[in-house]
Amino acid sequence: MKSSAPGKTISPVEITITQFGLWLHLHDEEFFLTYQDHPYFREARLNDIYKVELHHKTHLYWPDLDVDLDIPILKNPHHFPLISRRKTPKKKSTL
Repeated sequence: MKSSAPGKTISPVEITITQFGLWLHLHDEEFFLTYQDHPYFREARLNDIYKVELHHKTHLYWPDLDVDLDIPILKNPHHFPLISRRKTPKKKSTL
């Protein structure tokens, strides 16, 4: 028995979430985004992380997180030294 051909890819980016950050797989390349360098992903909801759009083949956008990343920046981060300094919000005490 022969399987049918795979269907159309519905997401431009394959995302794997780990305790240390996110793996992004697109265009036959992989990129690892640490939570230390990309803190906006640490407390994000899974649905918000997986809802990513690819624009112009090099621009990733997470609309619900208002996060934009370009592939050239991911490939050569040392050429673009500006890194987010946003702190993850601390949970309020319920005392």
